[in-house]
Amino acid sequence: MEKYLDIIKNSYSGYWNYLKHELIDLNHWDNYFYGLIIISLAVWLLEILFPWRKNQSIFRKDFWLDTFYMFFNFFLLNLIVLIALSNTAAEFLNDILKTVGLSLSDLQLYDSNDLPKWLGLFIFFLVNDFIQWNTHRLLHRVPLLWNFHKVHHSVKEMGFAAHLRYHWMEPVVYNSLRYIPLALLANYKAQDVAIVYFFSIAIGHLNHANLGWNYGILKYVLNNPEMHIWHHAKELPKHVRFGVNYGLTLSIWDYIFKTNYIPHSGKDIELGFENDEQFPKSFILQELYPLHKK
Repeated sequence: MEKYLDIIKNSYSGYWNYLKHELIDLNHWDNYFYGLIIISLAVWLLEILFPWRKNQSIFRKDFWLDTFYMFFNFFLLNLIVLIALSNTAAEFLNDILKTVGLSLSDLQLYDSNDLPKWLGLFIFFLVNDFIQWNTHRLLHRVPLLWNFHKVHHSVKEMGFAAHLRYHWMEPVVYNSLRYIPLALLANYKAQDVAIVYFFSIAIGHLNHANLGWNYGILKYVLNNPEMHIWHHAKELPKHVRFGVNYGLTLSIWDYIFKTNYIPHSGKDIELGFENDEQFPKSFILQELYPLHKK
């Protein structure tokens, strides 16, 4: 038990030092803090220059709430819980494997030196996105998880920052379900996978932006604003009542498994969910909402 308490303590101090380093060190390209800011400003500029809903304000409804969510979820949430949880879970799993004479490295499907780096990272990206697609479906189909996911679907006007409006329990669910599958892949350094995460952030921002883009033929591969708007539709036909267009970065999973749904442009459809007018409007109350709802 003492070992795990040390891991938690070291996780907090280690991530805090990392976060301080990110704020002051501008000499490495994989700086997640400023990378998020640059991507956000770029997509916001596209919204301003090419707005799909021209009557939507530049500072749309809940703009500042979503901006707070963006930085809280992307940085502070890791400091508060996720890093400690991840490191403790990794050590716990290793301890279990040691009882049968194994370690996580023994179970890895390939070594990072066995494949060209681009191919290894592409496999990492595909596996990660497919797990996220399946997890996203669970968030809509399991009532307990849906109560947490309602925070994301409480967005009433789409904009880039809505991408990272979600309850803190969501990444706990995502990371729990993808930890072992990703651990079986090669162990890449943070700098190696930075390009994967930056690409995913950019596509996620674009999906939620006030842009009427579908990327042409690439719409069958990449999620896009005209597709994702329907994921946030307040009213859907009964045969898709649990949701549609679950893709995070890739849309191809929805086309393969027939969960795609784009009946028309969706430019002016109402967003949200049933009875969302009763949903809390502040950050604190939204975070507390699932705790007292069945």
